[in-house]
Amino acid sequence: MVRSDPGNPLSSAFRDARSPSWSVRAEAGRRLAGAAEDAAVTPVLRRLLLDGEDTAVTQETAEALLERGDVHGLRLVLEALISADDDTGDHLDAAIHNVHCQSHEGLTQLRELCAALVSDTDAAIGQEAGRILSEWNSC
Repeated sequence: MVRSDPGNPLSSAFRDARSPSWSVRAEAGRRLAGAAEDAAVTPVLRRLLLDGEDTAVTQETAEALLERGDVHGLRLVLEALISADDDTGDHLDAAIHNVHCQSHEGLTQLRELCAALVSDTDAAIGQEAGRILSEWNSC
């Protein structure tokens, strides 16, 4: 487990994810995004994606997950979108735009990832992927 290993560089990211400073939490989200598939990291990322104190933490964490360019990162962002309030949802959508809608390649990648998630075992994730596919098809 990552948390209990003080020699692991992510140990400080777990600590920083609880910092009172939004910038420290945002940086922790960026560091943890690289290990998003780790069962100990996922719940911390979920909390940072829905940070109740500062939407910059939300957006930085979401962008880092999306920059992974894989289904796992996008799935976590879509999961957050499902339960986010309007303001947080706007920042999650902005992260998708910032990462995927700046180039043809990014948009193509977004379409491919969403197409894979449309049939996710969690119907809500599938619906959110479908919404993103239809809304962001014209970036």
